[in-house]
Amino acid sequence: MPMLIYSHPAGFAHDTGPRHPEKPERLRSVLAALEADNLPDLAVKDAPLASTKQLELVHNSDHVSRLLDVIPDSGLAHIDADTVVSPGSREAALRAVGAVCAAVDDVFEGSANAVFCAVRPPGHHAEPERAMGFCLFNNIAIGAMHARVKHSAERVAVVDFDVHHGNGTQSAFENNANLFYGSTHQYPFYPGTGARSETGVANNIVNLPLAMNSGSEEFRAAFTNVMLPALIEFAPDLIMISAGFDAHRDDPLGQLQLVDEDYAWVTERLCEISNDLSGSRIVSSLEGGYDLEALGRCAAVHVGVLKGL
Repeated sequence: MPMLIYSHPAGFAHDTGPRHPEKPERLRSVLAALEADNLPDLAVKDAPLASTKQLELVHNSDHVSRLLDVIPDSGLAHIDADTVVSPGSREAALRAVGAVCAAVDDVFEGSANAVFCAVRPPGHHAEPERAMGFCLFNNIAIGAMHARVKHSAERVAVVDFDVHHGNGTQSAFENNANLFYGSTHQYPFYPGTGARSETGVANNIVNLPLAMNSGSEEFRAAFTNVMLPALIEFAPDLIMISAGFDAHRDDPLGQLQLVDEDYAWVTERLCEISNDLSGSRIVSSLEGGYDLEALGRCAAVHVGVLKGL
Protein backbone atom coordinates (compact mmCIF):
# COMPACT_ATOMS: atom_id res chain seq x y z
CA MET A 1 0.00 0.00 0.00
CA PRO A 2 1.53 3.38 -0.96
CA MET A 3 2.27 5.94 1.69
CA LEU A 4 0.63 9.30 1.07
CA ILE A 5 2.05 12.80 1.40
CA TYR A 6 -0.26 15.79 1.52
CA SER A 7 1.10 19.22 0.62
CA HIS A 8 0.13 22.22 -1.50
CA PRO A 9 1.86 25.19 -3.19
CA ALA A 10 -0.35 27.48 -1.08
CA GLY A 11 2.02 26.70 1.78
CA PHE A 12 4.69 28.79 0.07
CA ALA A 13 2.42 31.86 -0.04
CA HIS A 14 2.12 32.17 3.75
CA ASP A 15 4.57 35.08 4.05
CA THR A 16 5.85 35.79 7.54
CA GLY A 17 8.30 38.50 6.54
CA PRO A 18 12.08 38.76 6.32
CA ARG A 19 14.17 36.92 8.92
CA HIS A 20 11.16 35.08 10.38
CA PRO A 21 12.19 31.49 11.18
CA GLU A 22 8.86 29.97 10.09
CA LYS A 23 9.40 30.69 6.40
CA PRO A 24 8.42 29.11 3.07
CA GLU A 25 11.90 27.67 2.64
CA ARG A 26 11.07 25.19 5.41
CA LEU A 27 8.45 23.52 3.26
CA ARG A 28 10.72 23.58 0.22
CA SER A 29 13.44 21.87 2.24
CA VAL A 30 11.14 19.07 3.35
CA LEU A 31 9.72 18.43 -0.11
CA ALA A 32 13.17 18.55 -1.73
CA ALA A 33 14.53 16.05 0.79
CA LEU A 34 11.64 13.66 0.17
CA GLU A 35 12.16 13.93 -3.58
CA ALA A 36 15.92 13.45 -3.27
CA ASP A 37 15.43 10.29 -1.24
CA ASN A 38 13.36 8.89 -4.13
CA LEU A 39 11.30 6.84 -1.70
CA PRO A 40 9.32 4.12 -3.49
CA ASP A 41 5.55 3.81 -3.14
CA LEU A 42 5.23 7.46 -2.12
CA ALA A 43 2.22 9.31 -3.54
CA VAL A 44 1.92 13.10 -3.21
CA LYS A 45 -1.56 14.62 -3.16
CA ASP A 46 -2.80 18.20 -3.04
CA ALA A 47 -4.12 19.18 0.36
CA PRO A 48 -7.80 20.16 0.20
CA LEU A 49 -9.31 23.22 1.85
CA ALA A 50 -10.74 22.66 5.31
CA SER A 51 -14.35 23.58 5.90
CA THR A 52 -15.53 25.99 8.56
CA LYS A 53 -17.27 23.04 10.19
CA GLN A 54 -13.92 21.27 10.53
CA LEU A 55 -12.23 24.33 12.04
CA GLU A 56 -15.02 24.57 14.59
CA LEU A 57 -14.32 21.07 15.86
CA VAL A 58 -11.66 22.78 18.01
CA HIS A 59 -12.03 26.55 17.57
CA ASN A 60 -15.24 28.38 18.32
CA SER A 61 -16.98 30.21 15.47
CA ASP A 62 -16.28 33.73 16.79
CA HIS A 63 -12.56 32.99 17.03
CA VAL A 64 -12.47 31.52 13.52
CA SER A 65 -14.19 34.58 12.09
CA ARG A 66 -11.95 37.02 13.94
CA LEU A 67 -8.79 35.22 12.88
CA LEU A 68 -9.73 35.04 9.22
CA ASP A 69 -10.75 38.72 9.30
CA VAL A 70 -7.26 39.70 10.50
CA ILE A 71 -5.64 38.35 7.33
CA PRO A 72 -4.75 41.42 5.23
CA ASP A 73 -5.41 42.10 1.55
CA SER A 74 -1.81 43.26 1.21
CA GLY A 75 1.32 43.40 3.33
CA LEU A 76 1.71 41.72 6.70
CA ALA A 77 -0.36 41.73 9.88
CA HIS A 78 0.82 40.66 13.34
CA ILE A 79 -1.42 38.54 15.55
CA ASP A 80 1.29 38.70 18.21
CA ALA A 81 5.01 39.41 18.23
CA ASP A 82 5.78 35.98 16.72
CA THR A 83 2.70 35.17 14.64
CA VAL A 84 2.43 36.92 11.29
CA VAL A 85 -0.11 36.63 8.49
CA SER A 86 -0.20 37.79 4.89
CA PRO A 87 -2.72 37.56 2.02
CA GLY A 88 -1.67 33.97 1.33
CA SER A 89 -2.09 32.84 4.92
CA ARG A 90 -5.80 32.06 4.67
CA GLU A 91 -5.45 29.42 1.98
CA ALA A 92 -2.26 28.00 3.50
CA ALA A 93 -3.90 27.60 6.91
CA LEU A 94 -7.08 26.07 5.50
CA ARG A 95 -5.09 23.59 3.43
CA ALA A 96 -2.91 22.66 6.41
CA VAL A 97 -6.03 21.69 8.35
CA GLY A 98 -7.57 20.11 5.27
CA ALA A 99 -4.47 17.96 4.75
CA VAL A 100 -4.69 16.43 8.22
CA CYS A 101 -8.44 15.77 7.94
CA ALA A 102 -7.97 14.16 4.52
CA ALA A 103 -5.13 12.07 5.92
CA VAL A 104 -7.43 10.83 8.68
CA ASP A 105 -10.00 9.87 6.05
CA ASP A 106 -7.35 7.96 4.10
CA VAL A 107 -6.15 5.83 7.00
CA PHE A 108 -9.67 4.95 8.13
CA GLU A 109 -10.93 4.27 4.61
CA GLY A 110 -7.98 2.03 3.74
CA SER A 111 -6.23 4.23 1.16
CA ALA A 112 -3.03 4.25 3.20
CA ASN A 113 -1.61 3.07 6.51
CA ALA A 114 0.53 6.16 7.10
CA VAL A 115 0.19 9.72 5.85
CA PHE A 116 2.58 12.64 6.32
CA CYS A 117 1.29 16.20 5.95
CA ALA A 118 4.04 18.52 4.68
CA VAL A 119 2.22 21.75 5.46
CA ARG A 120 2.62 25.14 7.02
CA PRO A 121 1.72 27.05 9.12
CA PRO A 122 2.25 24.60 11.98
CA GLY A 123 -0.53 24.16 14.52
CA HIS A 124 0.24 22.75 17.96
CA HIS A 125 0.42 26.11 19.77
CA ALA A 126 -2.99 27.24 18.49
CA GLU A 127 -5.43 27.15 21.40
CA PRO A 128 -9.21 26.88 20.96
CA GLU A 129 -9.56 30.67 21.22
CA ARG A 130 -6.06 31.93 20.51
CA ALA A 131 -3.59 31.83 17.62
CA MET A 132 0.04 32.02 18.77
CA GLY A 133 3.55 30.69 18.35
CA PHE A 134 3.56 30.77 14.50
CA CYS A 135 0.30 28.72 14.57
CA LEU A 136 -3.11 29.79 13.27
CA PHE A 137 -5.37 26.72 13.57
CA ASN A 138 -4.51 23.53 15.44
CA ASN A 139 -4.12 21.18 12.50
CA ILE A 140 -3.47 18.00 14.49
CA ALA A 141 -6.14 18.57 17.15
CA ILE A 142 -8.76 19.27 14.48
CA GLY A 143 -7.73 16.07 12.71
CA ALA A 144 -8.17 14.12 15.94
CA MET A 145 -11.66 15.51 16.45
CA HIS A 146 -12.45 14.79 12.80
CA ALA A 147 -11.48 11.15 13.40
CA ARG A 148 -13.92 10.95 16.30
CA VAL A 149 -16.80 12.70 14.54
CA LYS A 150 -16.54 11.22 11.04
CA HIS A 151 -15.00 7.83 11.69
CA SER A 152 -16.28 7.09 15.22
CA ALA A 153 -12.74 6.71 16.55
CA GLU A 154 -13.25 6.27 20.26
CA ARG A 155 -9.70 6.99 21.41
CA VAL A 156 -7.19 9.17 19.57
CA ALA A 157 -3.61 9.84 20.67
CA VAL A 158 -1.30 12.67 19.63
CA VAL A 159 2.43 12.26 20.32
CA ASP A 160 4.50 15.44 20.03
CA PHE A 161 8.32 15.50 19.93
CA ASP A 162 8.73 19.16 18.96
CA VAL A 163 11.19 21.11 21.12
CA HIS A 164 8.28 23.32 22.24
CA HIS A 165 5.32 22.07 24.25
CA GLY A 166 2.06 21.93 22.29
CA ASN A 167 -0.02 24.02 24.64
CA GLY A 168 -2.85 24.30 22.12
CA THR A 169 -3.26 20.57 21.69
CA GLN A 170 -3.11 20.04 25.44
CA SER A 171 -5.78 22.70 25.94
CA ALA A 172 -8.06 21.02 23.39
CA PHE A 173 -7.57 17.54 24.89
CA GLU A 174 -7.10 17.90 28.64
CA ASN A 175 -10.77 17.62 29.62
CA ASN A 176 -11.59 14.63 27.40
CA ALA A 177 -10.49 11.24 28.72
CA ASN A 178 -10.74 9.71 25.25
CA LEU A 179 -8.03 12.00 23.88
CA PHE A 180 -4.36 11.46 24.75
CA TYR A 181 -1.63 14.06 24.37
CA GLY A 182 1.97 13.10 25.09
CA SER A 183 4.88 15.50 24.68
CA THR A 184 8.63 15.58 25.09
CA HIS A 185 9.93 19.15 25.04
CA GLN A 186 12.57 21.46 26.41
CA TYR A 187 11.51 22.91 29.76
CA PRO A 188 11.46 25.59 30.99
CA PHE A 189 11.01 27.10 27.55
CA TYR A 190 8.39 28.68 25.31
CA PRO A 191 5.39 28.66 25.76
CA GLY A 192 5.85 28.01 29.49
CA THR A 193 3.46 25.06 29.72
CA GLY A 194 4.20 21.33 29.84
CA ALA A 195 5.13 20.58 33.44
CA ARG A 196 4.85 16.96 34.57
CA SER A 197 2.06 18.01 36.93
CA GLU A 198 -0.20 18.87 33.97
CA THR A 199 -1.93 15.50 33.59
CA GLY A 200 -5.44 16.18 32.29
CA VAL A 201 -8.80 14.98 33.52
CA ALA A 202 -7.84 11.28 33.49
CA ASN A 203 -4.04 11.21 33.26
CA ASN A 204 -4.59 11.53 29.52
CA ILE A 205 -1.90 14.23 29.31
CA VAL A 206 1.69 13.00 29.59
CA ASN A 207 4.31 15.73 29.73
CA LEU A 208 7.96 14.71 29.78
CA PRO A 209 9.99 17.91 30.08
CA LEU A 210 13.66 17.71 29.14
CA ALA A 211 16.31 20.03 30.53
CA MET A 212 18.33 22.23 28.20
CA ASN A 213 21.12 20.26 26.47
CA SER A 214 19.37 16.92 26.96
CA GLY A 215 20.10 14.55 24.09
CA SER A 216 19.45 11.06 22.78
CA GLU A 217 19.80 9.26 26.10
CA GLU A 218 17.29 11.42 27.96
CA PHE A 219 14.87 11.54 25.01
CA ARG A 220 14.85 7.78 24.48
CA ALA A 221 14.56 7.10 28.20
CA ALA A 222 11.53 9.40 28.46
CA PHE A 223 9.82 7.50 25.67
CA THR A 224 10.86 4.02 26.79
CA ASN A 225 10.06 4.42 30.47
CA VAL A 226 6.97 6.64 30.40
CA MET A 227 5.53 7.72 27.04
CA LEU A 228 5.31 4.38 25.27
CA PRO A 229 3.85 2.49 28.26
CA ALA A 230 1.26 5.25 28.72
CA LEU A 231 0.38 5.12 25.03
CA ILE A 232 0.00 1.32 25.15
CA GLU A 233 -2.23 1.59 28.22
CA PHE A 234 -4.38 4.21 26.45
CA ALA A 235 -4.83 1.80 23.47
CA PRO A 236 -5.62 4.36 20.76
CA ASP A 237 -7.65 3.69 17.62
CA LEU A 238 -5.42 6.20 15.83
CA ILE A 239 -1.95 7.57 16.52
CA MET A 240 -1.20 11.07 15.31
CA ILE A 241 2.21 12.73 15.42
CA SER A 242 3.07 16.39 15.84
CA ALA A 243 6.34 16.04 13.97
CA GLY A 244 8.54 18.92 15.00
CA PHE A 245 12.23 18.53 14.24
CA ASP A 246 13.52 21.51 16.22
CA ALA A 247 14.83 19.38 19.10
CA HIS A 248 17.70 18.56 16.73
CA ARG A 249 21.13 19.70 17.91
CA ASP A 250 21.53 21.91 14.80
CA ASP A 251 18.30 23.84 15.32
CA PRO A 252 18.74 27.55 16.11
CA LEU A 253 15.61 27.96 18.27
CA GLY A 254 16.05 25.16 20.81
CA GLN A 255 18.79 23.78 23.01
CA LEU A 256 18.12 20.04 22.90
CA GLN A 257 20.66 17.75 21.27
CA LEU A 258 18.78 15.12 19.26
CA VAL A 259 20.30 13.65 16.10
CA ASP A 260 18.76 12.26 12.91
CA GLU A 261 18.75 8.70 14.25
CA ASP A 262 16.54 9.67 17.19
CA TYR A 263 13.71 10.54 14.82
CA ALA A 264 14.05 7.18 13.09
CA TRP A 265 14.04 5.45 16.48
CA VAL A 266 10.94 7.18 17.85
CA THR A 267 9.05 6.71 14.60
CA GLU A 268 9.87 2.99 14.65
CA ARG A 269 8.55 2.69 18.20
CA LEU A 270 5.30 4.47 17.31
CA CYS A 271 4.85 2.28 14.23
CA GLU A 272 5.24 -0.83 16.38
CA ILE A 273 2.49 0.34 18.72
CA SER A 274 0.29 1.29 15.79
CA ASN A 275 0.73 -2.18 14.31
CA ASP A 276 -0.26 -3.78 17.60
CA LEU A 277 -3.07 -1.51 18.75
CA SER A 278 -4.20 1.02 16.17
CA GLY A 279 -4.84 -0.91 12.99
CA SER A 280 -1.54 0.30 11.51
CA ARG A 281 -2.98 3.83 11.25
CA ILE A 282 -0.68 6.83 11.71
CA VAL A 283 -1.15 10.45 10.61
CA SER A 284 1.86 12.75 11.02
CA SER A 285 1.91 16.50 10.46
CA LEU A 286 4.85 18.89 10.29
CA GLU A 287 5.30 21.26 13.21
CA GLY A 288 8.64 22.98 13.94
CA GLY A 289 12.17 22.65 12.60
CA TYR A 290 14.19 25.71 11.62
CA ASP A 291 17.60 24.54 10.45
CA LEU A 292 16.75 23.83 6.83
CA GLU A 293 19.26 21.03 6.28
CA ALA A 294 18.46 19.20 9.51
CA LEU A 295 14.73 19.69 8.92
CA GLY A 296 14.87 18.14 5.47
CA ARG A 297 17.01 15.19 6.56
CA CYS A 298 14.92 14.39 9.61
CA ALA A 299 11.62 14.67 7.76
CA ALA A 300 12.97 12.24 5.16
CA VAL A 301 14.11 9.83 7.89
CA HIS A 302 10.69 10.05 9.55
CA VAL A 303 8.82 9.42 6.31
CA GLY A 304 11.19 6.63 5.36
CA VAL A 305 10.21 4.73 8.50
CA LEU A 306 6.50 5.53 8.16
CA LYS A 307 6.34 4.14 4.64
CA GLY A 308 7.24 0.71 6.01
CA LEU A 309 4.15 0.62 8.23
